[in-house]
Amino acid sequence: MSTAIDQAGTVRTGEEINLDTLLPWLRDQIPTATGKPEVTQFSGGASNWTYRLKFETEDLILRRPPAGTRAKSAHDMGREYRLQKALRPHFPLVPPMRTYTDDPAVLGDEFYIMDRIEGIIPRRNLPRSVTLNADQTRKMCTNVLDALVALHKVDYKAAGLDNLGAGAGYVTRQIEGWNGRYDKARTWNVPRGRKIMNWLADNIPAQETLCITHNDFRFDNVVLDVNDPTRVIGILDWELATIGDPFMDLGNLLAYWVEASDDRLARSTRRQPTTMDGMMTRDEVIEYYCNAMGHRPDNMAFYEVYGLFRLSAIAQQIYYRYHHKQTRNPAFKHFWVFVNYLHWRAKRRIKAGG
Repeated sequence: MSTAIDQAGTVRTGEEINLDTLLPWLRDQIPTATGKPEVTQFSGGASNWTYRLKFETEDLILRRPPAGTRAKSAHDMGREYRLQKALRPHFPLVPPMRTYTDDPAVLGDEFYIMDRIEGIIPRRNLPRSVTLNADQTRKMCTNVLDALVALHKVDYKAAGLDNLGAGAGYVTRQIEGWNGRYDKARTWNVPRGRKIMNWLADNIPAQETLCITHNDFRFDNVVLDVNDPTRVIGILDWELATIGDPFMDLGNLLAYWVEASDDRLARSTRRQPTTMDGMMTRDEVIEYYCNAMGHRPDNMAFYEVYGLFRLSAIAQQIYYRYHHKQTRNPAFKHFWVFVNYLHWRAKRRIKAGG
């Protein structure tokens, strides 16, 4: 087995799966899933819990909400399952869906099962066994962006996904929503953010393009071919997907895109291999994407500032939990510094305009 292939680890204490209730149900749904599987769990778990069920004849992934979840809208397994099942015929990078249930008698909550896509997840750095030269890195980068473009060009009406989101007014809803979330999570050591919030509200584009948006499109939600790491074979984590504005999806991606020439603080937050020799800069990403889509917004700064502010709100929500001792994870202790930094970058982008 290649050491580059993404692997799950030991199931976390308190998050075990009850095989006594799962396996009889699963064999009715997938008769080829025979015997007792090897059960492992993927790291993270801040959102939904993800497990690998490795049978002799099947290699499956189980996704379920965290135990005790009350905000169903944030962990809607049925919506995530149906979305991917409907989208896959039009966008084959979606993992194949197998089955879903909302019967609490099986595991205590709803969950779905899909096929595992075996490959490389490009996280902060590529696995040590994967070496790419600058040309190969550039090819990987363009292939990832091509996947985003292909998603945005899917005819969501033909895919039967008209009801995936509320549609028109998406941009306004996003700006109002993230402004409100930031306000609610604000602590004394981060900016009020009024200048950025007001600027975003005042610069909402007059015309809105709608398409299927992933809303968390990043390298670490991409699966690469282990035999050709420049080739994209899957896109994961569709829980935030909706009908939205494609350039806001791009803005979200750019907020995570750290360049080799960025300052020390930005580089310290990197979680994608975007500093590799051959990687595009953020400006090159924008140019490539706009050419592929055949359109460039009059005010590209709006989408970049939105991505930075949204990321600051996400970081602040996490820090708020640490600040109020709702979590003791020391990794969150200095998130307030990152929030200040993102606001500084957003204001600098506003000043640059364009």
